[in-house]
Amino acid sequence: MSKAASIEQILAYAETMGATDIHIICGAPPCIRVNKDLYDIPDTDILDTETCYGYACEIMSNRNKQELQTVGQADFSFGLGDARYRCNVFMQRGSVSLALRRIPKKIPNFDELRIPAVIKKFADLHKGLVLVTGATGSGKSTTLASLIDIVNTTRKKHIITIEDPIEYMHNHKLCRINQREVGSDTDSFSNALRAALREDPDIILVGEMRDPETINIALTAAETGHLVFSTLHTVGAPKTLDRIVDSFSAERQVQIRNQLSTVLKGIVSQELLPSYNKDSIVPACEVMMVNPAIANLIREGKSHQIYSIMQGSVAEGMQTMDNVLADLVNRKLVSFEEAYARALDRKLFQQLATVR
Repeated sequence: MSKAASIEQILAYAETMGATDIHIICGAPPCIRVNKDLYDIPDTDILDTETCYGYACEIMSNRNKQELQTVGQADFSFGLGDARYRCNVFMQRGSVSLALRRIPKKIPNFDELRIPAVIKKFADLHKGLVLVTGATGSGKSTTLASLIDIVNTTRKKHIITIEDPIEYMHNHKLCRINQREVGSDTDSFSNALRAALREDPDIILVGEMRDPETINIALTAAETGHLVFSTLHTVGAPKTLDRIVDSFSAERQVQIRNQLSTVLKGIVSQELLPSYNKDSIVPACEVMMVNPAIANLIREGKSHQIYSIMQGSVAEGMQTMDNVLADLVNRKLVSFEEAYARALDRKLFQQLATVR
């Protein structure tokens, strides 16, 4: 690659290397993330302030530029060739940096994701709340896009998505799909979600439940007969439930637990780990399906007891993160060290993971 590489050349190289992320930072050559590790792009110069800003200007809209100038960062998506990218441009030490994540234009088929088949059943629901949780980069958006695509190919429904930014682009198949982006199509998740209830939706996807107002409207939407998908940056069903309930004042928490026990249908928590040979990525998925026993624990505020129910409900398709991680280690699909770093109960994980 030439030393004065263009943004197009950088992204093209990243694609040929199977990179998931690209980082452009002043004072270093551009680098890419492959299987969780960062690598400099060979034969490229150390970037200066002017070059980094030039890259950003090539892909930012006027609104993005204004946002960068006003608040110091801008989050958006854009298309280039056969790929789409999610980009965050931000200021650091007086210069511009870019973090880009590649989003394939083609929505992955569910079977390509290598996640438990039971998750597919959520696409058959007619109402309720389904949460897909995990850290940034754990594959939440991809799982949700795949579920929405299943609905789009099997049912005749009206779907509204509210995203920040829009990542996967859905075509109209059997469904009619409206995709709204926070910032350009609406000012907030909560206002768009409130408006969605007046737009005759069957299914609503909320990119993230960031605040009590959005959570409250999402619960109401699920109560009133809609199927709602959303995400949280939590790992594990108990922590997810606690995060939702703790978002509200003490006097409202009983009501929120009651609502959750009625409308929540399941929680999927995801992790992506480098494979044992470091040549691919392996998903780990915790799956909680709400049954009467779990609904009672949610209502009673006993989320810490949920794992005991899940461990006895394997036949229903449930599995805890620690069990999944241990199984991956025992089958030599991931290393003990990588799984241990992500275990929720490390003592239990060590007992389950018999292969070192």
